This record gives sequence, structure tokens and C-alpha cells, in this order.
Amino acid sequence: MAGIGLALLAAVSYGSADFLGGIASRRLPAAVVVVSSQVAGLALLVALLPLVPGHFHASDLGWGLAAGVFGAVGIGALYAALAVGRMGLVSPVTAVVGASVPVVWGLLSGERPGAAALLGVGLAFIAVVLVSTNVETGRISPREPGIGLALVSGLAIGLLYVLLAQAHRDSGLTILAAGRLSSIPLLAAWALAKGERLFPPRSLWGTLALTGGLDMGANVLYVLSARVGLVSIAAVLTSLYPAATVFLARVVLGERLSAVQWAGVGCAAAGVALIAV
Repeated sequence: MAGIGLALLAAVSYGSADFLGGIASRRLPAAVVVVSSQVAGLALLVALLPLVPGHFHASDLGWGLAAGVFGAVGIGALYAALAVGRMGLVSPVTAVVGASVPVVWGLLSGERPGAAALLGVGLAFIAVVLVSTNVETGRISPREPGIGLALVSGLAIGLLYVLLAQAHRDSGLTILAAGRLSSIPLLAAWALAKGERLFPPRSLWGTLALTGGLDMGANVLYVLSARVGLVSIAAVLTSLYPAATVFLARVVLGERLSAVQWAGVGCAAAGVALIAV
């Protein structure tokens, strides 16, 4: 039960971070938002390292560096999608793709999930189609703003889940520290290549610090959840984070979805729940 609770807390933390990051990405370039929040998250990680001690394993360093690359792609694509698309659509698409990746990985590595999990994967892909339906024309449109980036983000985040779960159970938070060693330089290079200034205006420091703190907190909660429970359960329950994003977007921004798109959000939630079962 501890693993389930940690994964659900990770979902709330990820969803809240995505909401704040999406808000900031509408005022600043996504590259600047991601770099700033990643640095803020690193500061929190440094503070947490002594609280979760562990042994160093060289292999964890490699897994962490790889996880940082996919994490950078995932968060960069996600914030870019949130900047141009609606949070109530972008977040579920990212989540269902990200939740499916660990299941596919398990199949390739010899795991045989039950019928419920396979049904959940099917619902996840149906959800992607439904939430991509254009509100005005009523037609399915993969050109819905941000959907393509959301698919890329989901794939990268799903691989991130798989890589983070490879760490030794007694390694503390080493794998997350290694991840930031690769993600921050990669994202900074992306921002500079786009000609962006890496220093955000002071008025957004608080928002970006909170975004980064929530994101890193979610990473820590997910890693701990995967260590005390099943990785597949931790990954898919963490992927329920769109619930928090959609809720905040509805309350704060007043975003509205069509009936078909709400059905897609429902399929996303049902799919993730079935995968967890």
C-alpha cells in the first residue's frame, strides 16, 4: 500500500508541476521555463540527498544519465505542447502514452500482463484518438495544437519511467542526481540554440521554483514507489497526473472540453486504472 500511496502523491505533484509549467510557458519560451525549473529542482534534490542515503553503484550512473536525456526530451516537448495546446488535452495524451511504454517494455522483457492490463492499453490508445478530436469540426484531427509534441513527450516520459526503475534499491537518489547531470546541459544547449536568454524575469522566479520543486518531488516519490512496490503499478498510477492538471485548468483557467474529449479523458483514466490492476 505504501507504494500505491507514493505513486498517487507523485501523480498529484507531476500534475501540479505541469499546470504551473504550462502557465509559465505561455509567458516565456518553453526552453527557458524547462531550464529554470530543472535548476530549481536540482536545488531541492541536493537538500533531499542526505535524507535518502544509499550506496553508490556505477551502473546507476549510466542509467541516470540516460534517464536525464529522455527526461529532458519529455519535459521539453511537454511544456512546448502546453504552451500551444490545451492542458486538458495535452496532459492526458502524454500520460496514456507514457503509461503504455512500461507495459510494452515488460512484454518485450518476458512479462505477461493480464487481460485487464491489455484492455487498459487499448483504452489508452482510444483515449488518444478521442482527445485529439477537433472541437469545432467534430472530426478527429492529429493536428490539434500540441498533440504531436504530447505524443513525443509521452514516449520519452515512458522510457524515463523504465530507466529510473533500473536503479538498485539501496542506491538512494543517485540516479536522479545523475539524470540532472545530463538533462540540464542538454536543455540549456536547446535554449541557447534557439537564441533564448537563460535568465527568466524576476516576477516568474517563484512560479518556476515551485514548478521545479514539484517536478523533482514527483521524481523522488516515483523512485521510492518503484522500490517498495511493483514498477508497473508505480508507473501507471503516477501517470494519473492529468487529473490534477485538468482539475487546475478547469478551476483556474475555465478550460472546457467537448463531450467527446471528456470521453477521451475518461478512457485515459480507465485505461491507466486497468493497467494498474
